[in-house]
Amino acid sequence: MAGPRRIVCLTEEPTEVLYAIGEQDRIVGISGFTVRPPAARREKPKVSAFTSAKIDAILALEPDLAIGFSDIQADIAQALIRAGVEVWISNHRSVEGIVDYIRRFGGLVGAAAAAEALAARAEAHLDAVRRAGERLPYRPRVYFEEWDDPPITGIRWVAELIRIAGGEDVFPERAAKPLARDRILADPGEVIARAPELIVGSWCGKRFRPAQVAARPGWAAIPAVASGQVHEIKSPIILQPGPAALFDGLDALHRLISAAAHAHPRRAG
Repeated sequence: MAGPRRIVCLTEEPTEVLYAIGEQDRIVGISGFTVRPPAARREKPKVSAFTSAKIDAILALEPDLAIGFSDIQADIAQALIRAGVEVWISNHRSVEGIVDYIRRFGGLVGAAAAAEALAARAEAHLDAVRRAGERLPYRPRVYFEEWDDPPITGIRWVAELIRIAGGEDVFPERAAKPLARDRILADPGEVIARAPELIVGSWCGKRFRPAQVAARPGWAAIPAVASGQVHEIKSPIILQPGPAALFDGLDALHRLISAAAHAHPRRAG
């Protein structure tokens, strides 16, 4: 077996990739937030959250590589590096970045061919959904909310998936900002002004509540609220930058966007 043999996955996407390319035997520890694939929760010890980790438990597993994501895991990475563990923290924020991550990760673990096949399937699926999105009678305006208090708009890969699925993100300028703090809506009235025809919520770590959203002051006037187009997509399939977002997350977005487009048929422009 070439490449690292004892991998700790600090977030879900490396776990999902390794299972998808048939390299799950390399995994010795996973994030407690992992839900995909279900087998991982049964088979692998849980040694981390997103912003914290059981460093002693990780070291006891004698990993030769730890994989994490984003600046939020910098403290975990530092602790592991100081303990002599090799660490790779990816920081991709786009659809293209997710596909590239699959390829890079596959090469890193000595499974480039299997990773290339997975990446190619993802690209083919993206193209198929993009074509389906282009056939919709109208491109609905979409407000995506990844947290409610304070309201935080969608990250870049989500905004890109919305466009691929046939919609238009109402906060494209915010999606370009990689840090969540820069996507906070200080004035929720901005959503009213942009009049989305679809609202999608994915509150990471807790259930999305459409009734609470609809009851916000002034939001009854938003077309999405008035027409009942306020829906949830579970965070594990859309807010983790791995295969789930490119397959199940994209499909979920397309179903909602398609329904909204056909519920409000009109000519684009």
